[in-house]
Amino acid sequence: MSDDLRSAVAAGVLGAETNYRELLQSIVAVARAIFRAKASSIFLLDEESDELVFEAVAGEGSESLVGRRFPSSTGIAGFVLVSRQPLVIEDVLEDPRFSRETAESTGFVPKGLMAVPLLHEELALGVLEVLDRPSEARFTLEEMDLLGLFAGQAAIALDLLQRARRAQATLDDRGELAVLARVAQKLEQRRDEAGAALALLSALERVLE
Repeated sequence: MSDDLRSAVAAGVLGAETNYRELLQSIVAVARAIFRAKASSIFLLDEESDELVFEAVAGEGSESLVGRRFPSSTGIAGFVLVSRQPLVIEDVLEDPRFSRETAESTGFVPKGLMAVPLLHEELALGVLEVLDRPSEARFTLEEMDLLGLFAGQAAIALDLLQRARRAQATLDDRGELAVLARVAQKLEQRRDEAGAALALLSALERVLE
């Protein structure tokens, strides 16, 4: 692959990654606003290291947590990832699955949370959490349905982010141009879907401001 072609493809891949990261950030921002929560976060499963990684955070810890890692089996997020079941916990300190040590390391120990797995094509890609809703707010099934909608968008964005990163990694291997072409094609097919979701979430953010 020529240096010019490699540069052009790399620019496209990096641009795609930026768009998907913006989409994830919009999802956590809107989820936090709608549920009137103190924080919301999206974790991505790094299969190679078997760790959960903060990919997007809104509210408490938003300035320092992105990129932080912890073992995928840790705490409630780890349980939700493995079980593939959503959880609503009113008092996390009473739940044996809660890892206070991990929470304290982030600088924010929540009282309650909602967590839902991010599933795409039978794969568990990560976890979406909403932390510390108003204590007087009674949880409803409608809220779980709404959280599920956010989870669906987040799973799509995580899948696209992973594809973009794999495409970027492929640029380092000159013999994998055909693979890169297939990945780029798949990214392009999903770009419109991700763009529409980002536009919708951005509009919701403006309404909620």
